[in-house]
Amino acid sequence: MSRVVSALMGLVLMFGCAFFSVQPQAQALDLSNGFVSAAVLGERVNPADKVLESEYGKKIDLNNASVRLFRELRGFYPTLAKRIIENAHYDSVEDVLNIPDLSEKQLARLEENLERFTVTPPADVFIDGDQRLNTGDY
Repeated sequence: MSRVVSALMGLVLMFGCAFFSVQPQAQALDLSNGFVSAAVLGERVNPADKVLESEYGKKIDLNNASVRLFRELRGFYPTLAKRIIENAHYDSVEDVLNIPDLSEKQLARLEENLERFTVTPPADVFIDGDQRLNTGDY
């Protein structure tokens, strides 16, 4: 009986070694620039990547940004940011000045920061569901 067990263990060991010897070796990625190129990832690219290559990645997009992106602007988070998002879809950056019932202070803050905004077409990847108002990041 012990010879059968020994023979079985030998076969398992041989097949295990053969299996692991044919596995491809891992290759290190160059992450020095902070990004992984699409060529490294193959054809699998996040749908948001195309939008992030536009002005959306450099400015706050009034049609696609979440409330949390407005935190960098003094006086916007959370009240004014929520009003901006609830009144979206904007055709131009200046349309944000037409939000009804803005206070003088809110209107002044918007006018001071118009150059920090952009407007791109709404993208489902950013506005699907209630993710713009509550991203779940805590």
